[in-house]
Amino acid sequence: MSEKAYDDPEAKHSSQKDVATTSKVTALTSADLFEDGTVDPVYQAKARVLNAALQDIGMGKYQWWLFAVAGFGWFADSVWPLLGGLILSPVVNEFRFNGPFLSLAMNIGLFVGAVFWGFGCDIWGRRWSFNLTLFFAGVFGLAAGGSPDFLTLASLLAVLGVGVGGNLPVDSAVFLDFVPGSHQFLLTILSIWWSIGQLVADFIAWPLIANFSCPQGAATCTRSENMGWRYLLFTLGGMTLILWAIRFFVFPLYESPRYLIGRGRDAEAVEVVQRIAQFNGRECDLHVDHLTAAGLAASGGESAAERERRERHLLSRSSVFTADHIKGLFETPKLAWSTSLLIFLWGIIGLASTLYNSFLPYFDLVSILSSGSVLSPQEAYSHDLQQVILGVVGVPGAFLAGWAVEQPYIGRKGTLALSAGLTGVFLFASTTARSSNALLGWNCGYTFHSNIMYGVLYAISPELFPAKDRGTGNGLTATATRVFGIIAPVIALYANLQTAVPVYVSGGLIIGAGLVALLLPYEPRGKASI
Repeated sequence: MSEKAYDDPEAKHSSQKDVATTSKVTALTSADLFEDGTVDPVYQAKARVLNAALQDIGMGKYQWWLFAVAGFGWFADSVWPLLGGLILSPVVNEFRFNGPFLSLAMNIGLFVGAVFWGFGCDIWGRRWSFNLTLFFAGVFGLAAGGSPDFLTLASLLAVLGVGVGGNLPVDSAVFLDFVPGSHQFLLTILSIWWSIGQLVADFIAWPLIANFSCPQGAATCTRSENMGWRYLLFTLGGMTLILWAIRFFVFPLYESPRYLIGRGRDAEAVEVVQRIAQFNGRECDLHVDHLTAAGLAASGGESAAERERRERHLLSRSSVFTADHIKGLFETPKLAWSTSLLIFLWGIIGLASTLYNSFLPYFDLVSILSSGSVLSPQEAYSHDLQQVILGVVGVPGAFLAGWAVEQPYIGRKGTLALSAGLTGVFLFASTTARSSNALLGWNCGYTFHSNIMYGVLYAISPELFPAKDRGTGNGLTATATRVFGIIAPVIALYANLQTAVPVYVSGGLIIGAGLVALLLPYEPRGKASI
């Protein structure tokens, strides 16, 4: 935004000049994602002024701090769902239960968390949701490590899942609400934290599970012989609490300014923007008058009484659980089509990934137990080493995704479609493996491309939702993937896990999801989210 837009002294003292000034601002920031009429015009006009102010401030210390602390949510979303596969074999050895029930418990918690935190952050704000989700995960992760039986473990992991399930819906909304439009692509690169989480979990589990667990297939397995999975839970729970403490005590998270203007709290939104500018060591001359003038220009001649009545209605409906935030995601046929496709994409990919990722360890365990053999410590060590290799392979995918989504003719949709297609191809190819090393090679390809796919999916979804309804939109998409995450272990309870059918189904679903991605009506590349 030009300095003149904010510094004209006449504009500060004349309402007519304010309207003219804000009209210039609106013209400068009109290249947002949605065409006029898609969202509330007053909100859209104010959001454009806010976007211009954030762009003026630029990508500074506050946003880079936020890149780190928001990334903790990606880290937790990677570590804790992955945990079910890492501890499955030793836990089954000790408690003697049907393996898919562990994943079912975790996914029920993730489902509840996605609904509660996703919808809630549009109602009571982003700040408390952002700070509490990691706290839930850390506390109940530690508690789960002391579980004396399967029922206790499953119950604690379900409550843990309530916290973890809210991380991505809330954290992606928070990051996008503060970052300037020129750096929205960083939301894709945030998936580096997901890869780091996978690597850290595998690296910690490698020595603990291999050295402090009963041999797989052993006739008896006591608690004292099987402490590895408990040590893993204690370690990851403690790490999660440390990450929460950094968020809560070190980083000064302000309430989202986009959320505030959606609630009609313009003065508070301006104050937040001013604080961000001060944190970054930058000047910002944004005033409430600019937002007020933008709203007046967009209201099209509403009387003062009509404006007051509409603002009061907006504020009251935003402070309770209603369907208004859901309706806002289906405001026009084009937006409704976009929202519906995103929900479908998340559901299908969630089903495919849960079928494949959550049950590969169980497939191995079934083969071992059915053959009557016992996996040696050396073989278990080699298996855990392979998991670490897969974690390393996934890291560069986040950077490639961040580069690809900004390329002309590819963008978010093209990157998502290509990465999903290649992910499915590598899944199919893995069924041809006849050795451990061959399977590792195919799985490296799968991990690399699936990390790109998830990085783009995590980014494009909040970009395609208006900020005032973004938490609800993220909650809907996360709910879809969690619902299918619940269905996947139910399928596994009755399916034959000794065949490659789940892999074929997963590969076909992911390739289909890539084709569906091309049907999305919006391409966020080069456009600011509002």
